[in-house]
Amino acid sequence: MSKLKTFKKKLLYRSNYRGTKEMDLLLSNFVKKYINKFDEEQLKELDKFLNFEDNVIFNFYYYGQIENNIEKNMISKIFKKYSI
Repeated sequence: MSKLKTFKKKLLYRSNYRGTKEMDLLLSNFVKKYINKFDEEQLKELDKFLNFEDNVIFNFYYYGQIENNIEKNMISKIFKKYSI
């Protein structure tokens, strides 16, 4: 298995098992939709984005609260426009 394929599986897993059902659904659907469209650099940014805690991502997505430089991540801009 290639490194890229393994990395994508890791990202899918991390997006699917977050700790709260709401974030599991939101992030896993987002990642499933875009993972094969992202280039390697974008996948690295997605990895960084998934490192943010659920409450940081939740507050960013639903309330527009910006913490921990989340707005500097290109993936966050795509995520902010995403809807299930």
